[in-house]
Amino acid sequence: MIEIPVTEVGPICIGQTEDAGAATGCTVFIAPQGMRAGLDVRGGGPASRESQLLNPLMAAQSIHAIVLAGGSAYGLGAANGVMQYLELKGIGYDTGYALVPLVAQADLYDLSVGDASVRPDAAMGYEAARLAMEAPNYRDGNYGAGCGATVGKYAGMDTCMKSGIGSYAIQLGELKLGAVVVVNALGDVYDWKTGRQIAGMLNEARDGLRSSAEYMRKSYAVVDNKFTGNTTLCVVFTNARFEKAQLCKIAGMAHDGYARSINPVHTSADGDSIYAASIGDVAADQDLVGALAAEVVSEAIIRAVENAEGAYGYPALRDLRKAE
Repeated sequence: MIEIPVTEVGPICIGQTEDAGAATGCTVFIAPQGMRAGLDVRGGGPASRESQLLNPLMAAQSIHAIVLAGGSAYGLGAANGVMQYLELKGIGYDTGYALVPLVAQADLYDLSVGDASVRPDAAMGYEAARLAMEAPNYRDGNYGAGCGATVGKYAGMDTCMKSGIGSYAIQLGELKLGAVVVVNALGDVYDWKTGRQIAGMLNEARDGLRSSAEYMRKSYAVVDNKFTGNTTLCVVFTNARFEKAQLCKIAGMAHDGYARSINPVHTSADGDSIYAASIGDVAADQDLVGALAAEVVSEAIIRAVENAEGAYGYPALRDLRKAE
């Protein structure tokens, strides 16, 4: 098994746009020929669009794009721009009267980081889609949907850290599998191989880390509003052939990657969601791919915090390492 660039997994195009001043953005995944996809949502506060399309009981067997974006529910308008671009390119489900691009979307809450009045919109979605098809520009760090991502927010924004978007992909024989994760968790981030905390809640001096889980144990009093900026989003994609029901199961198994690397995770204040997409015809065992997906997701989470840069007054992992 070897590591490969996430852009080499298969025929899926990734484009990103962001407004660095406002600390928000979007990341678009396009499969021009369509992709079979499933979804598993474990967090209690999701902001999403067309999620029911991915229910195995629904008629549509494939979709054309997935959008990850900031802006909370306000940012769901980015998919309108993606649809506009795909329609111009002749991509969509032919209803007999018009092509209807099928675009699923999930958003994170980044309104507490930059300018809360600026959110991903149709224009941003259109540009991200255009870049995906014409000049793919995916990279890890403070880009796309990861522009305003932060972690470790249980004690509030004053002691959180900057995070971002990260990716990891592997190849095993003909099988290829990759993940892109936007890490915007309420909780802390851990290196799943060592168990060591690498990002999350800062100590009071803001020069080191402390455990959100231990902080929570100091009091069991109800915290009225934890919605200070949460939700970890992920797209797992493979060149193996699976149908919607299988992909929903693979997405569920991929959540083990969240659980290994983020604590606490799947809280009522997170909208933690994972899409799983099939963009090929390689024959592979569903359970093997699900198990590998969890590992790939965990590695992508690490890449997200390792490649993030300190911004908006929030230090990143690389800043803490410089201070050591």
